[in-house]
Amino acid sequence: HKLKWFNAVSAIINSSDLSTVKNLKFVDKIEKVKKLKSITPIKNNANQSVNLNKINASDVYDYGPSLTQYQLSDIPQVHDLGFTGEGITIGILDSGFEWKKLTSLKDRNVIAEHDFIYNDNVTANDSKDTTENNFTQHNHGTAVFSILAGFDQGNLVGPAFNSNFILAKTEYIPSETHAEEDNYAAALEWMDSIGVDITTSSLGYSEFDATDFSYTYADMNGSTTIVTKAAEFAFERGIVVITSAGNEGNNSWYYITAPGDGFNTLTIGAVTSTNLLASFSSHGPTFDGRIKPEVVAMGSNVMHATTGKSPYSFGSGTSYSAPIVAGITGLLMSAHPHLTNKQVRSIIMNSGDNLANPNNDVGYGLVSALKAIEYPNLETVAGITYVRKIFSNSANINENTIEIVTESGTKLPMTKIDNLYFRVELPVGVNEQNNRIYFTYKDLQNNEVREPSREFYNLYIDQSLVSVDEKNTGNEIPTSFILSQNYPNPFNPSTTIKFAIPQLTNNNSASVQLKVYDILGSEITTLVNETKSAGNYSVEFNANNLPSGIYFYQLRAGDFSQTKKMTVLK
Repeated sequence: HKLKWFNAVSAIINSSDLSTVKNLKFVDKIEKVKKLKSITPIKNNANQSVNLNKINASDVYDYGPSLTQYQLSDIPQVHDLGFTGEGITIGILDSGFEWKKLTSLKDRNVIAEHDFIYNDNVTANDSKDTTENNFTQHNHGTAVFSILAGFDQGNLVGPAFNSNFILAKTEYIPSETHAEEDNYAAALEWMDSIGVDITTSSLGYSEFDATDFSYTYADMNGSTTIVTKAAEFAFERGIVVITSAGNEGNNSWYYITAPGDGFNTLTIGAVTSTNLLASFSSHGPTFDGRIKPEVVAMGSNVMHATTGKSPYSFGSGTSYSAPIVAGITGLLMSAHPHLTNKQVRSIIMNSGDNLANPNNDVGYGLVSALKAIEYPNLETVAGITYVRKIFSNSANINENTIEIVTESGTKLPMTKIDNLYFRVELPVGVNEQNNRIYFTYKDLQNNEVREPSREFYNLYIDQSLVSVDEKNTGNEIPTSFILSQNYPNPFNPSTTIKFAIPQLTNNNSASVQLKVYDILGSEITTLVNETKSAGNYSVEFNANNLPSGIYFYQLRAGDFSQTKKMTVLK
């Protein structure tokens, strides 16, 4: 391969020719290409139960038994808004792709494909893929592609099925299951030349047989391995780079694997259907101490297409959670085409449910597609900076009341520009340092809503980035109903839920109910059921007698109602 990003070439040559090549004036050094071990999926137990979900009445698409893996990250809600990945190009680097013959994949818009092992344009099994691997070469890549973009109503509907796709066959799967570093680097360069927006891969270095050419955990520092360097080059060129964290959580290696150690790579861990960390999911930190993974998605018992007699099966691994996040990223970029890859990476991380306390198990937490597309962002056009935001519930909002409010109290009305989109021009003279704002509006019942509920958004104008500042709004009388995210979350056994009641125009108090429900909608307990005057409140919820899983808490006060999700982790 010609690797222009590295000013290098890779080739197969005889050892007797090494000295001749090394003595060429234009050759700086010669390095042996290292072997890259793919992230092998975790085999499910034959008797593992499968949650066969049915379509929700409000969903546009019928996800069949794949609903769980997508509902956990709020993907159906984004599909219902009309976003399915249009206009975005996603590149997949994997073992091969039997996409032309499968119901869920045959109609996808594949704009280019290449086999970097045999240097042809056939990414499915062909005559060069011998019985040495029992013709399983293309199985893994096919599964990954289907999780990201499959479309077969009643069975599987992936996040970004309307995107464009570039397929690179980079992993060779004989008995040892390995690929070579130069294939990965060459594939990224090729995808960049076509105009890829997002790349996703399930490659990773972990432990190797003892050789002179193995990497160690000390090399997981963001700047050593060829694949990590290639991923960083790709990011510098404007590409969103996504990769699996690895399945080393139960092994001696334990940590994330390259290129997941990259400074700008979105490294994806795995959780179960109840948002509990999958035991196999690799952990951070990188060797130099950075938090990894960035976010997680469902990677346990994930439904995917197969190339065998059964059209669908279930498998586990971070190689199955990564394509879910890649699909969510496609939805985000389709909804906001102006976003840079730096903005996209920031928004994906800010859309996790562990934003307040990122760690080296789940990073910033379970990513939500709905939070991602609703997250405010900045756009600069002809020197004017705008704050843009989607309000997915705009049908229930008095659109004329949507404003951003600065920390000093200045109110700036937002203008509807198209369907769900609203924006406001920042005043002339706003400096390039961070500016603190929040959004406020009235719903159709005339209740005032504040977003975020208690914090501020920080606007970093010079970087076009937005973050959440968790500064408390103080002890003043609230101006709107607020239901905050419980803290801590996940929790065991107790957590605190805060809420606020505003000063009502017709009465000084409101009838308030705060209840907890399980994932099936059955009521667990009532935490509050009384009249409350205007003010800020908190209540503790003890889940000592409840199993691990996802639960919901709902605040009702007059015409106001809001529900949030929390996780018990034991």
